[in-house]
Amino acid sequence: MMNYDLVIYGGTSAGIAAAVQAKRMGLATVIIEPTGRLGGLSSGGLGDTDFGQTAAIGGISLAFYEDIGRKYGQQNPVWMFEPKIALSVFLDWIEDEGIEVLYHERLLQTNGAATSASRIESIRLESGKVISGSMFIDATYEGDLMKAAGVSYAAGREAGNVYGETYNGIQTATALKNQLPSGIDPYIVKGNPASGLLPGVNPDAGGEDGEGDHRLQAYCYRMCLTDDPSNRVMIDKPMQYDERQYELMFRAAECGQTIFFKLRMLPNRKTDSNNDKGFSTDYIGFNYDYPEAEYSERACIAAAHEAYQKGLVWTLQNHPRIPEGIRDFYKEWGLPLDEFTDNAHWTPQLYIRESRRMVSDLVMNENHLFLRLPVADSVAMGSYTMDSHNVQRHVNEAGFVTNEGDVQIGLNAPYPISYRSIVPKESECVNLIVPVCLSSSHIAYGSIRMEPVFMALGQSAATAAALAVKAGCSVQAVHYGQLRERLIRDGQVL
Repeated sequence: MMNYDLVIYGGTSAGIAAAVQAKRMGLATVIIEPTGRLGGLSSGGLGDTDFGQTAAIGGISLAFYEDIGRKYGQQNPVWMFEPKIALSVFLDWIEDEGIEVLYHERLLQTNGAATSASRIESIRLESGKVISGSMFIDATYEGDLMKAAGVSYAAGREAGNVYGETYNGIQTATALKNQLPSGIDPYIVKGNPASGLLPGVNPDAGGEDGEGDHRLQAYCYRMCLTDDPSNRVMIDKPMQYDERQYELMFRAAECGQTIFFKLRMLPNRKTDSNNDKGFSTDYIGFNYDYPEAEYSERACIAAAHEAYQKGLVWTLQNHPRIPEGIRDFYKEWGLPLDEFTDNAHWTPQLYIRESRRMVSDLVMNENHLFLRLPVADSVAMGSYTMDSHNVQRHVNEAGFVTNEGDVQIGLNAPYPISYRSIVPKESECVNLIVPVCLSSSHIAYGSIRMEPVFMALGQSAATAAALAVKAGCSVQAVHYGQLRERLIRDGQVL
């Protein structure tokens, strides 16, 4: 058995920030990373940083963007960067801080955590390794360790009345951005309901606005593309290509949609290409099973997303039903030869916009984000728009296809994120902190779920873990005054 002061499950940006802080506070620390690559989305294609207000970012999170700047020979933080540069910063940190990383190690999905008296004693990995620790951090996008420890969580959208929210649950009236053109026929054979609905289209919204459901905002891959012929490989037609998946795109183009994904430029003629407009890279409606799925099923879901997106690019570049002007606009873009070289130049990191969300003694919700409810124990700041991508497609009252769930609500000011939202209920687990799948409603998570915030929460989680080890207390009993003092000393913005 291997034993540590702090065991961090998940080498995401939050996990790395936590490990750096833990080492600086003297903890024997290990990162357990299920894949072969560190950094999660920050090194996985999300180079166009969703930061909100930069004044709300400090500590190790800000240091990451400052180190990115230094890689480009700049003195200021850089918020738009290539995946390989982000990875190089994280690897520098791992080497400089002497952080131990166990790659390609996954938690057993059944009996993965041995617990006693609301405490994780050890975790068991698929390889047979058993890792014990005084404290644990779940820094994954999925919350697998949190579940294994028996901690309460939610998935999907709460009804608006659960936390007194306006923008949670089904949102047909509010879903205005990234909407399909009006007038798209929903049936396989236009005008013939007996032919059945197009793939991914539901007969109705599944309920009234504000009602909760099991659905998740859509996933995609953040595509790093280039039009540099010397550093480019074109995307082939996927073997699993199914033209029926793109019938809705053909009809959207017929009805006037001309942009199908962003080409936001990064340094060296590369992009962070994300979802844009009504039919795009988000594979809407095909991720609902992901949070609770077995690893093998998750791999199938991820592979389906990859095939869908590669098919999307190939179709936009080659299919005769795509107008020539659109084909010409997209035809020069392929995958960079100098990125993701161990994965055929495609990012291995699926953009898991939400999965499980812990339910602790304080659930961050839109009332905290609008500063209607006070937070007295801040451990980080959020500031980005409440941003939920589309959740489903359905036939509207007029008989046409419409998207539902894309809610974009701006905030008036940065807001504090509570320490109680990253620690479980004390009755459930006393030595686990959850900075990524934290306690939040669906719509509030749409703002919190940004990489700079995850890094800040990772640093705060490790600081609290170190104070708990020193005091010999539960994470819930950490003295907030001491935590706040150390966070401010280390540059956190609270």
